[in-house]
Amino acid sequence: MTSQVSSPAEQADEAVVGEQRKPATGEKDVRRLDRVIIRFAGDSGDGMQLTGDRFTSETASFGNDLSTLPNFPAEIRAPAGTLPGVSSFQLHFADHDILTPGDAPNVLVAMNPAALKANIGDVPRGAEIIVNTDEFTKRAMQKVGYETSPLEDGSLDGFQVHPVPLTSLTVEALKEFELSRKDAGRSKNMFALGLLSWMYHRPTEGTERFLKTKFAKKPDIAAANIAAFRAGWNFGETTEDFAVSYEVAPASKAFPTGTYRNISGNLALSYGLVAASRQADLPLYLGSYPITPASDILHELSKHKNFGVRTFQAEDEIAGIGAALGAAFGGSLAVTTTSGPGVALKSETIGLAVSLELPLLIVDIQRGGPSTGLPTKTEQADLLQAMFGRNGEAPVPVVAPRTPADCFDAAIEAARIAVTYRTPVFLLSDGYLANGSEPWRIPEVDELPDLRVQFASGTNHTLEDGTEVFWPFKRDPGTLARPWAIPGTPGLEHRIGGIEKQDGTGNISYDPANHDFMVRTRQAKVDGIDVPDLEVDDATGDANLLVLGWGSTYGPITAAVRRLRAAGQSVAQAHLRHLNPFPRNLGEVLKRYDKVVIPEMNLGQLATLIRAKYLVDAVSYNQVNGMPFKAEQLATALKEAIDG
Repeated sequence: MTSQVSSPAEQADEAVVGEQRKPATGEKDVRRLDRVIIRFAGDSGDGMQLTGDRFTSETASFGNDLSTLPNFPAEIRAPAGTLPGVSSFQLHFADHDILTPGDAPNVLVAMNPAALKANIGDVPRGAEIIVNTDEFTKRAMQKVGYETSPLEDGSLDGFQVHPVPLTSLTVEALKEFELSRKDAGRSKNMFALGLLSWMYHRPTEGTERFLKTKFAKKPDIAAANIAAFRAGWNFGETTEDFAVSYEVAPASKAFPTGTYRNISGNLALSYGLVAASRQADLPLYLGSYPITPASDILHELSKHKNFGVRTFQAEDEIAGIGAALGAAFGGSLAVTTTSGPGVALKSETIGLAVSLELPLLIVDIQRGGPSTGLPTKTEQADLLQAMFGRNGEAPVPVVAPRTPADCFDAAIEAARIAVTYRTPVFLLSDGYLANGSEPWRIPEVDELPDLRVQFASGTNHTLEDGTEVFWPFKRDPGTLARPWAIPGTPGLEHRIGGIEKQDGTGNISYDPANHDFMVRTRQAKVDGIDVPDLEVDDATGDANLLVLGWGSTYGPITAAVRRLRAAGQSVAQAHLRHLNPFPRNLGEVLKRYDKVVIPEMNLGQLATLIRAKYLVDAVSYNQVNGMPFKAEQLATALKEAIDG
């Protein structure tokens, strides 16, 4: 029998317990909570992502800490009302520092029977469920396997169910706009947003401004959506079914002083690339082919021509990276974006970049595989592909962000390594980070690193006869980086290509000893990259268990560790940003602990590397279901590891 670990505060949250504020005469009760988890769910055409995004934006402007988990259907347009077509958006917001979108929603908004059936298994007893009763027709329920109505057969008796005819209420609210019932019903997501905004005292001005801007060319549609939004708010205010509203105070003590905005991982990564190009004083070039969940980076960077950004949407993955590598040769900060299947197609050109020793950023937004796999679901299963997925010995540095906001800093770090050491660099994000969002402190420009590089400008070698020449593979003794020579610079003409180079001259060489030397030198260059030592969070200093993670597992791991510590357990935690090369102190850190557990959203790829390199009996804890870990799940597994 497994035990479940929660802190007292979290247990209280799960029971939706808060301070009751006595209302004035005629007002409804207001309950204060320290955190709430809401999930909007409906058909992929119901606008759940837009609804969740707007609620998130207003929550961010209010000052709460937050974390989100959009969950898209994989099909472009699954049949309406079916389980494969369910789209959801989960938001966790609080008056304190939080790290995950939450394990289970306190509130589920279900727009149809499919949304209810797909999500009810995640909803704890006692939670609130707001159901759009208009969609619970016999045909719609049969489509998802309901033989009887769950609203009437007692199966929802353990929940606080609010039956609301969202569609018909929206149609009634919009009757003055002379819209068809179908067109008016499309605004039911705005009615639901207004209702939830009333329930949780969210600001409304930003959403109304957004709708006016979004539908600026269709003012009647903008007005209809605003009317539906206001009608939802007024319904919450006046109906007797919602007797309580809730307040979650701003997280004023959770953040350092600064200017904050809500940001998704892909947006933060895009901004990080732009910032890196400015700090390097290099034009940014993106050669890319659209692929979920990386396409947003291409979309975003295409908006920033004013910062010297050039984007090229290629006809395929190979053309995208080929163009990017050409841009690197020409002196740009070159980037290519993709997901796992695209990495496979790009592998030969990545090997060419290793051979040419040119800076190139390969941004891999990981998703479930193999092959097409799960395009809209998350996974961490490309680590070994990034490490070894090329022919020959072709070492490539690997960097991984830990949170959506951290994607900004990780992009700058990847660029630093690329331009300093003249090497392609993998940046491994994933769908969870890419689509999730959290508050981000906008940095001051003087906080960013100086990434400026010196291009080769003249000869760098003297022959025995005294002739001054340019050797394209003569290396910096500190970094082992070769010179970066811009094509067209007089006197710096040199060969490039995939055939092995002679050390120094760059001439074609088939000499066995030279090949051995060049292979070892390229490896030594990567091994010698300067990365910070691994920081260990060991609050008491007497922990026997170290939880080691990388990438997007940071939030769930940290939340699980907090639960264990609140329950009196001693646990140490460390999280890797640099996966190749590893931090130099990693081996020493691992030896300090009797047990090492490595949670990963794969079948143990980092654990395999750790066991092979450091001969440590690391224990894998794995999940490959397309979803991030839950904090309670990890806490339970770690408690068992401590007790075992």
